Amino acid sequence: MPCPPTDGRRILRITLFAAMAAMSYGCSKNATPAPAAVEVAAITVMPHAMVFPEDYVGQTEAINAVEIRPRVGGMLEKRVPIEGEQVKAGQLLFIIDRQPYIAALAQAKAALAQNEAALAQSQRDLERAKSLSEIDAVSQQELDAAVAKNQANLASIDAAKAAVRTADLNLGYAVITSPIDGVMGRALLRQGGMVTANSTLLTTIYATDRMFVNFSVSEQRLLTMQRRLGRAPNQDAKSPPPFRIFLADGSEYPEAPRLNFIDPAVDTRTGTLALRLEVDNPRQLLHAGQFARVQVSAQQDANAIMVPQRAVQDLQGKNYVWIVDAAGHAQQRDVQMGLRSGTDWQVQSGLKARDVVIVDGIQHVKAGTPVRVAPAPADI
Repeated sequence: MPCPPTDGRRILRITLFAAMAAMSYGCSKNATPAPAAVEVAAITVMPHAMVFPEDYVGQTEAINAVEIRPRVGGMLEKRVPIEGEQVKAGQLLFIIDRQPYIAALAQAKAALAQNEAALAQSQRDLERAKSLSEIDAVSQQELDAAVAKNQANLASIDAAKAAVRTADLNLGYAVITSPIDGVMGRALLRQGGMVTANSTLLTTIYATDRMFVNFSVSEQRLLTMQRRLGRAPNQDAKSPPPFRIFLADGSEYPEAPRLNFIDPAVDTRTGTLALRLEVDNPRQLLHAGQFARVQVSAQQDANAIMVPQRAVQDLQGKNYVWIVDAAGHAQQRDVQMGLRSGTDWQVQSGLKARDVVIVDGIQHVKAGTPVRVAPAPADI
């Protein structure tokens, strides 16, 4: 039978137990806890068909713009329409002082009457000379002179009639009418001002019921666009047009544009090709000379992988994204980026189908960080 422990041995055991308990408590206090998972928003990428639009700077042009310049000079007597008003072809625009031209027409008519009287007299003289020449009462020289004078008077009649027509035209040119339907631009000369024939610009009439939109494409994109545009006329009615126009405020112009012209030659100075669209302008939203953005659906990818642009990070010219691996940890992945479409960006290499890409919360992760994935917002 073993001897019961003495008090000294009992005290030693209690001391050792206390020391071991203290060491155990200290180790548990200094142990590093497992990091908490970071909540992030992510998407699962899947390849899908995409048509990538290309944007170009365009400028509008009136389908017809006519500069109004007077054909005769003088004082501007009257301006009829108000600037910015719609005008019709033949509508009165300006009146130049007509009195000098009325007087010139009267003078031309008087000169014509004088020449007609002289012709009548020369015709009578010619008839008498012919009668007298038959009985040898006048010489051949006198007869020839009578013939020449009559022919000269005939020519004078033609010249006088032409002078009357010119004076009549000038009088008509003093009344200036619109040659086309359109909108009257700003009047550049006020009533009482002096105009110079064929020189002074009075105003410009713009035909704005339809508008042109001019833009240029690079030579590199030319062949791709031509292939795309070559199929456009054969598209069915449900297919969207290959062109879209966006105004300066970012809104899309509601009318569908049509391709009107392709320049047959590339501009060797800029390496671009000029194109022109035609678009209806029923509500007069477009004005000549304003800038617009032309969007062309040019390139297609049947298996495009798209990610939101804010998911892509840049480091010294190289792009990368954060993905969630199979273990639920964040990992950095280098990617090569391609074309943009709205708020999305095409990934040319570096991602595959079903990769989970972190969109929000990137600033809280680093390599190996455990993450808790939440769906990305629908507006991504």
